[in-house]
Amino acid sequence: MKRKFILGILLGVMAAGSYGNESDGIFFCKVGQFEVYMLVESQRSGNAGILTGADEATMAALLARYIPAGGFNHSANAFLVKTPEKIILVDTGTGTGGIILEKMKKLGVEPDQVDAVLITHLHGDHFGSLQKDGRAVFTKAKIYLSFREREYWTKTNVNQGAAAALAPYGSRVETFEPVHLGGAFRELFPGITPIAAYGHTPGHTIFLVENSGDKLLIIGDLLHVALVQFPVPEISATYDSDPQTSAVIRRQVLDYAAKNRIPVGGMHIVFPGMGTVEAAGEGFRFLPAD
Repeated sequence: MKRKFILGILLGVMAAGSYGNESDGIFFCKVGQFEVYMLVESQRSGNAGILTGADEATMAALLARYIPAGGFNHSANAFLVKTPEKIILVDTGTGTGGIILEKMKKLGVEPDQVDAVLITHLHGDHFGSLQKDGRAVFTKAKIYLSFREREYWTKTNVNQGAAAALAPYGSRVETFEPVHLGGAFRELFPGITPIAAYGHTPGHTIFLVENSGDKLLIIGDLLHVALVQFPVPEISATYDSDPQTSAVIRRQVLDYAAKNRIPVGGMHIVFPGMGTVEAAGEGFRFLPAD
């Protein structure tokens, strides 16, 4: 695998951009000719109390085994992808303090330069930067999300925040039908393939980024407490709309990444937010990029 994950200062990659390391909350990797940046919007103490899927005694044993006595951190991330043709943002964060937008600017990217915003799902910490005061933040971008996700949150179980975030974009909101693992993948545009990962929400979607033989799987909210859910994928979160389906899909995706040696990046994996997955016992081991 011809990939080099780079920490520290990256010079000359973007016309107006250089960036720091963990203190900056930006991590960079190359996927072929594509440049991928993980952007941390926030990091705070994690809460293992959101986990579900085991009886009380089993859960207590899992937490004692995998959660450090001093606690753990929880991260909220977005991903910026630069291809030779497009600038793509995968999720936007909550929008709080304009942090994602500020980090984009450090990389030389203004909101009106973004061509496409891919939304993994319509929870507030993933679409919050789409609009401000009723106006589109990404003035030239098209917004992409799965048909099932848009239908559910704007018609079946209306989320006013989601509807308000999408409204300023009008006809520039485009939906798609992601293919399940094992199906014939269909690209949204060159190098970007949506994959169905339903369970966390009815239309939760992950994205495969691929160029020149290199790959990265952006897994959205497949995991919320990585320390537990990598080794024990059957454990879900109370945020999952369908915890049983979420657990099944989590194992399938992690198995796919491990068998095919595809690095993953997640919206709630702490810095560097990307790494590789290996089979380990009955579950998996996550090896952070370095």
